[in-house]
Amino acid sequence: MSYDKLFSPMKIGNVEIKNRVVMAPMCMGFGQYNGCATETMMDYYEERAKGGVGLIFTEITRVNDLTGASSYGQLGMSHDYQIPALRQMADRIHSHGCKVMVELHHPGRQNVGLMIGTVPICIAGEKIMGNLYTEILTKGVIPVGKKLQENHIVPRTVSPSKCERSKMSDSINRGLSKKAVKKYICQFVEAAVRVKKSGCDGVELHASHGYLIQQFLSPNTNKRTDEYGGSLENRMRFLCEIIDGIRKNCGPDFPIVVRLTVDEMYDRIGMPGKGYGLEEGLKMAKILNDKGIDAIDVSSAAYDTFNYWLEPTTFECGWRKYLAQEVKKVVDIPVIAANLIRSPKQAEEQLDDGVQDFISLGRPLIADPHWVNKVKNGDENLIKRCVCCLNCFESMMENAYKYDHGKCSVNPFVGRERTEMLKNGNGRKVAVIGAGPAGLTASELLAKRGFHVTVIEKNSTVGGQLNLADKPPHKDKLDWVCHDLYENALKLGVQFKFDTVADINIINEIGPEIVINATGANAIHPKAFGGENVYTVSQILDGSVKLENKTIAVIGSGMTGLETSELLIEQGNKIKIIEMADKIAPGAWFQQLDDALPKLEAANTEFITGHKLVSINNQGIELECVANGSKKSVSADCVVLSLGVRPDTSLFDELKATNNYLKLYNIGDSSKIGRIANATESAYQLVSQIR
Repeated sequence: MSYDKLFSPMKIGNVEIKNRVVMAPMCMGFGQYNGCATETMMDYYEERAKGGVGLIFTEITRVNDLTGASSYGQLGMSHDYQIPALRQMADRIHSHGCKVMVELHHPGRQNVGLMIGTVPICIAGEKIMGNLYTEILTKGVIPVGKKLQENHIVPRTVSPSKCERSKMSDSINRGLSKKAVKKYICQFVEAAVRVKKSGCDGVELHASHGYLIQQFLSPNTNKRTDEYGGSLENRMRFLCEIIDGIRKNCGPDFPIVVRLTVDEMYDRIGMPGKGYGLEEGLKMAKILNDKGIDAIDVSSAAYDTFNYWLEPTTFECGWRKYLAQEVKKVVDIPVIAANLIRSPKQAEEQLDDGVQDFISLGRPLIADPHWVNKVKNGDENLIKRCVCCLNCFESMMENAYKYDHGKCSVNPFVGRERTEMLKNGNGRKVAVIGAGPAGLTASELLAKRGFHVTVIEKNSTVGGQLNLADKPPHKDKLDWVCHDLYENALKLGVQFKFDTVADINIINEIGPEIVINATGANAIHPKAFGGENVYTVSQILDGSVKLENKTIAVIGSGMTGLETSELLIEQGNKIKIIEMADKIAPGAWFQQLDDALPKLEAANTEFITGHKLVSINNQGIELECVANGSKKSVSADCVVLSLGVRPDTSLFDELKATNNYLKLYNIGDSSKIGRIANATESAYQLVSQIR
């Protein structure tokens, strides 16, 4: 397919972008307390510039240290001392023909109270104590701070007016005085001036996803009665005065882009009439167009409606392209949009159809920084696609208080862009047992190092455990992980033996110096819970057992149990989910639950928490209350066990017992149960250590 539109240049203001691919702003936590760009951050962005992207929007960049810092590792433009590092980063990006604009941001009520006022303390603490301060902060201060935060014994976050708490941060907020509003406007403008001095090509104002600027736009969070609240014109005044200030201080030729939520999507979570919808969002876009901004970056939702801007796996590619299409009708400036684009074909079609002018890729460029060049060079089959697993955001949030950064399930080199593996394989033979994510990652990386790699797989195709994980409704993107790893391994000359059960004889035929066991895991099925009406989730997902029009008790409410329940419902069954803990899916990332639970509830699924399975009979199951030991009978035609999996080490143990292999390793689920990210990381760590 020809990608003429995708690789045609276009201007934003007076800045020409060499192609239509934009890297969306995403905070990954590569910064430091003082807000200066670090070498790791520069490496991360430069790698995407090398990969062919036309324009990079930086991550959220704070304009205020006291109330506006969202992460200890966040970029800042709140002080002049941050300019030199940003200039250096811009120069490195520019050296690859890529432009860079800085996204200016304040979280408002979506901040957490723990962050209010602590960044200046951290900056001072690090100056005085060096690295010791970070250790004290992460191991001592923050755990205590989290407890205080849970009990709301922390400073209040700021908002246009006192309003309901943000779903995610749950922090108590306070309204801003008019004097403070004016001060914050000045801080955005001053930050833009610093961006211009650094040599960057423009700014993007983050008026989306429920952050401070968008809080002014929404009647849900803006209850003010002065000139900054009430009518749409008044609610837009905060943003418009920022734009006026930037124009006055940076000149007419310095591009201003606004990232705008055009629909808060409250109707999608059963709250129609709350906030604002597309009709009012289009009016905002028209006002901004007439205001003279240079481009509009169309987005949707806020943290309260999180899944409608940072989608889980189940969402269909391009589902929200209608938003950008409607904006195009009311503006005459370039329209940028993400629209869950995952293929160059989809990107080209949306450009051809006039949906948008620029393709914004966020997570796809975390997964594969060379997405653009692979398309340009005719190697689109080698793109490692983002599968929307949300690990990048979840890990970033988890690591935010550890002074660490976000990770990617399919790209273990995130944050390691400068890492170069030794190329000393010299044709040495390696046998990899299993073609799941761990085995395939190991085989690709070993081939890059110059080893001669053979993968032995008992099934007829790659996939491992993901051949089960992709079977619930709308989870087919998970199939991309191993497909893409396979294509890259093939390109590097890795050999595959499919439909082959590995044993000592087959391995000896290959004659490897190194053997890597990646045989995955098996579903747990305790002998005490036997019977003709008892199955495991694996049997349901692999299709060996198909149940229809039954009442089924699913034991275990982890995400596998919930997703298997969705499949069983689709097959016409009535579901009862049993969980020992006092809540469903304890430990699951909230976005996954927000995605799965409404579907289960709509099918009248019965949830029984705080009970453990005691026995199974022909009529159903017997449960015991964890809290008081009382017994309870639950009727069911069948029982499906979702009790987790245990490592399959049978081959590894056999090989180890022979003492024939000096270099024998075990990785992935066959070593330690985890998710895709754990599998690929274990492979990376192993290959890095092999000499």
